[in-house]
Amino acid sequence: MAVKKNNTAIKNSPKHLLGIQSLSILEAKSLLNEAKKFIELNRSSSKKLDVLRGKTQINLFFEPSTRTQSSFDLAGKRLGADVMSMNMENSALKKGETLIDTAMTLNAMHPDLIVIRHRESGAPNLLSQKVNCAVINAGDGRREHPTQALLDALTIINRKGKIEGLKIAICGDILHSRVARSNIYLMNMLGAEVNVIAPKTLMPKSIERMGVKSFTNMKKGLDDCDIVMMLRLQNERMQGSFLPSKREYYEFYGLTPEKLKFAKKDALIMHPGPMNRGVEIDTKLADDINVSLVKEQVELGVAVRMACLKKYCK
Repeated sequence: MAVKKNNTAIKNSPKHLLGIQSLSILEAKSLLNEAKKFIELNRSSSKKLDVLRGKTQINLFFEPSTRTQSSFDLAGKRLGADVMSMNMENSALKKGETLIDTAMTLNAMHPDLIVIRHRESGAPNLLSQKVNCAVINAGDGRREHPTQALLDALTIINRKGKIEGLKIAICGDILHSRVARSNIYLMNMLGAEVNVIAPKTLMPKSIERMGVKSFTNMKKGLDDCDIVMMLRLQNERMQGSFLPSKREYYEFYGLTPEKLKFAKKDALIMHPGPMNRGVEIDTKLADDINVSLVKEQVELGVAVRMACLKKYCK
């Protein structure tokens, strides 16, 4: 292959979706517009296309996942790809194999795209340097979860018609949340005003540098917001004592009908799931079809992932 002078970049090397920060605003909008086309297809009786016929997609999930893994699996199959989902709980990693060894093994199988979720921040970036195919980040440690942010954006646009000019509150475990980080990047990029709300123990230091306003008082943080995005408590990433008790957390930071009244009258609520009902959010609110977008997030997640697979699986 031809190599550029004074540069190790190889022509025709695959593009990757490793994070929202790797996207331009035009690329982000293009993915969202492409995803819109798949919404009606997914609601129709005939959902199958042959856009990725002959292509091989490997789903490599090192952390438990229901929504993300199943939607990537479904998205690939609806586009006609050959999809292989690997059970990493029983993989050679248990025997001491490294991620690089795994990458070399998979590379020898000539996949066209690998979707990876990993507990370590930066793992998708490392994988992308070791394989000859495209890599899509399905969540890495506390760093990013780009397709979740894209599906959240599509859900908001589908209901509000836009993101620019909206006021969006992201509430909960900001410190450990890759969903929060990707959403902050994307919502700012698309012209929203972003508030983050969390107890001091779950608020990253200098979070304002990311272009947000931070609040430890939920009622103040929700004031005049159009969208209230709740986050799951990342208990598996907490080392030490971050919360006095779940009951106290719910009292001050759980979303209830009373707290929601501080947002706009037509405010809508979101949650990436899985939800800890009675801890992060009131059950009635979560299931209220007039204000909750949780089910729409799941539905539109397939459309967004179809758009991402179509773009990156060349």
